[in-house]
Amino acid sequence: MNKYEYVRPADIEKESMRIIEAELKERGIEIPEENMTVVKRVIHTSADFDYGTNLKFTDGAVRRVVEALREGDCTFITDTNMALSGISKPSLKKLSSQALCYMADEEIMKQAKEQGTTRAYASMRRGAAEYPNGIFVSGNAPTALIALSEMIREGLKPTLVIGVPVGFVNVVESKEELFEICEEHDIPAIVAFGRKGGSNVAASICNALLYSAVDMVDPMKRGWQK
Repeated sequence: MNKYEYVRPADIEKESMRIIEAELKERGIEIPEENMTVVKRVIHTSADFDYGTNLKFTDGAVRRVVEALREGDCTFITDTNMALSGISKPSLKKLSSQALCYMADEEIMKQAKEQGTTRAYASMRRGAAEYPNGIFVSGNAPTALIALSEMIREGLKPTLVIGVPVGFVNVVESKEELFEICEEHDIPAIVAFGRKGGSNVAASICNALLYSAVDMVDPMKRGWQK
């Protein structure tokens, strides 16, 4: 007999989410209902309850993005292939949407070298040129956020910016600047203030939004088991 009560993937996830919500309450961390799915999925991915307080949302960000996703034909632009690989492809397909990453593109490498920038900076610039209404996702490079801040000042109107790069140089400042600019220009944003973040966190935010849009927050609805 198996000594573990939860062994099926959907059961494990559901119990994990229950534990997370209970611990948030025990810690006195209050999350608006609209944002709870995103916060719980990030904590589920990282086991880090700091995201209960450092993950910030512009007003109505989740609602507005889920509505946009349900209309279909959205494009996610990521700053790492790791984040790209973690985004739910079945959910994207259901929503007639896609996710892209230009970081390994030879032309991006060439541009970054010639212009003295990073590939992430060049990638965001290219993504904005090709998909100005895209969902821009940074889990690694603060220079991606710097590029986005510049372009928003220039008139870019993305559907959403997810700013969760991890690190020590320009990370805190670029997140704070981006969030402030997004608020000023009424652009939905989800940002992890402070040093914490990462590609896995970026992908988990994307998936929380995608699952909400396709009504599959409940893992049983994803067909893992009957």
